[in-house]
Amino acid sequence: MVPVENVGRYIFSVRGQRVMLDSDLARPYGVEVKRLNERVRRNPDRFPQEFMFQLTSEEFARLRSQIATSKGRGGRRYLPYAFTEHGAVMLAAVFKAIRQLMEEPEEPPKGRMGFHMAPKR
Repeated sequence: MVPVENVGRYIFSVRGQRVMLDSDLARPYGVEVKRLNERVRRNPDRFPQEFMFQLTSEEFARLRSQIATSKGRGGRRYLPYAFTEHGAVMLAAVFKAIRQLMEEPEEPPKGRMGFHMAPKR
C-alpha cells in the first residue's frame, strides 16, 4: 500500500486535469498494470473519456523527465493511461467488486421454497 501522505507524489497535471498513472494505481491493488488496463477494457461503460485517457508520447516524455524514472529496468511497451479523480474512484469500485466476488463462497441455487436444490446430473 502507498501511505496516504505519499499519494501526492503520484498526482500529476496533464491536459489541465489532476491525474494518476495506471502504474501508480495498480501498485496499491497489488495487480500488474496489464491486468488493471484489462479490467478497464472489460468495463468500457464505467470509464468514459472524462475518467481516463491515454497519454501522447510528448506528454509521457514530459512526465518521465519530472518523475526521473530509471531506464534500466526495461520499459513500457505502450503509452500509459491517466486516470482522473473520478476514474480512480471508479477503478476502486471495480476492484472492490472483484475482491468481493473472489471472497464470497459460492452457494447452490435455492428452490421456490427456499431449500437448496441438488445439482443436476
